Amino acid sequence: MTTITVMIPTFRRPASFLRAARSILAQTGLNQPLELVAVDNSPEGSAAAAFETLRAQATIPLHLIHEPRPGVANARNAGMTRVTGSLVAFLDDDEEAPEGWLAALVAVHRDTVADAVFGPVHARLPEGSGPHQKYVEALYTRAGPSVSGESPRYYGIGNALLVRASLLATDAPFDTVSNEKGGEDDILFSAAQAAGKRFAWAAEAAVIEHVPPERASLPHALKRAFAYGQGPCEAAFAATPPQWATIARHMLTGGVQGLTCGLAAGMAFLVRAPQRYWLLDKAVRGAGTVFWWSPQHFYGEALARATAANAQNA
Repeated sequence: MTTITVMIPTFRRPASFLRAARSILAQTGLNQPLELVAVDNSPEGSAAAAFETLRAQATIPLHLIHEPRPGVANARNAGMTRVTGSLVAFLDDDEEAPEGWLAALVAVHRDTVADAVFGPVHARLPEGSGPHQKYVEALYTRAGPSVSGESPRYYGIGNALLVRASLLATDAPFDTVSNEKGGEDDILFSAAQAAGKRFAWAAEAAVIEHVPPERASLPHALKRAFAYGQGPCEAAFAATPPQWATIARHMLTGGVQGLTCGLAAGMAFLVRAPQRYWLLDKAVRGAGTVFWWSPQHFYGEALARATAANAQNA
């Protein structure tokens, strides 16, 4: 019988990780064996105590891995070395899955035989996060069709079910060029799309993303928006050979979007229009498309150094 693996990479979020992992232990409605692979990606092994707590509570096979080399691709690749399932579901350490989540993903995979199935993400920010709260919640929320079925596009890997033999067959399927910024999933899925792989959407397989205060600030959200804008050009550059015509087209479109939406955002902020943050988001994404090569750091060595320095200064 087909085993399903759920992978949760984590970096210095032990309480959030436990919430995510416990939501996997509570899954219902599955007819296949289930296992959990958890990867601690902090150099110092900060999830060790959380791992031991989880080990004592686990009712399914549990693989706990310490990958000390920080980087989101490093973490996912390390986790893949312990995967035994033919289907691999990915959950981020700040996400929480309702008890029927995995069964809903598997049902859509069974109906569509897609190589990857994606589900909705509903973001939750701490109360009182500021006037930009609704915008940031929308930024981290993933919406899609109201009904399940085949999808012409792919989404992010947080809340996704992948066929291992189809998309994760190599020793290191996630490109380590994305270690510090993220986007390893865009590279994987863009190549899969070019190879004719099929995607699907599971409307009933929603998860909750608990956005911590440090990610709820407007500067951090706009930095994310800039990085999202870089994604299409980066995926085109990662193709073999690089798709320079596609990059040029994206850059032209992004430049126009950045200028027009930037002017509109400026006017909207002057009159405090409700849509001001969304217009600013579009302007920043356009800028990201134009300056797609500019490095951004959300994971990996840069984050490890920054958080270590913050700890020493505390």
